Amino acid sequence: MAFELAPVGIVLTEDRMIRACNTTFATIFGYEKRELIDQSFRMLYASNEEFEQMRDIGLRTLREGKPYSDERIMPRKDGSLFWCRVRAHSPTPDDPLRRTILSYADLSGHRPYVSLSVRERQIITQLSNGRTSKEIARQIDISPRTVEFYRSRLLKKFKVSNVTELLAHLGGAPE
Repeated sequence: MAFELAPVGIVLTEDRMIRACNTTFATIFGYEKRELIDQSFRMLYASNEEFEQMRDIGLRTLREGKPYSDERIMPRKDGSLFWCRVRAHSPTPDDPLRRTILSYADLSGHRPYVSLSVRERQIITQLSNGRTSKEIARQIDISPRTVEFYRSRLLKKFKVSNVTELLAHLGGAPE
């Protein structure tokens, strides 16, 4: 009963296949539970590229037996995009993707989505998690100079002078 009525979405995956989820999880993404069970987690990503890139983010932490969390932009069934907080834990740290338990909290009431390219979303997600340009570059496999280019472009796009103002603007917080 606690699993089903939890105020956050909870999902159990095995080899990136959805094996169980609560109603909150399905609702956050705009699905019925029956539409998600035994489906690839791929269906919850905007593209194959994002699905593959997100696989490796946090894997090192899970392999150390530690929980992983971040905030990211995800698509709903209807194609609309929203910010969510993801927390992951694996009871199989030697092979974290074999079985993973994740929770999802919809942040759209606090952090409205603004139209961004896939790469801009990746950079913003990493910046919102406090990562430096070098860390972001390693995480998403691009050069630090490319990260700096995107950071600069985002600052100009939102007419702000630093990352703190950028994140405040995107999060709806006072600047």
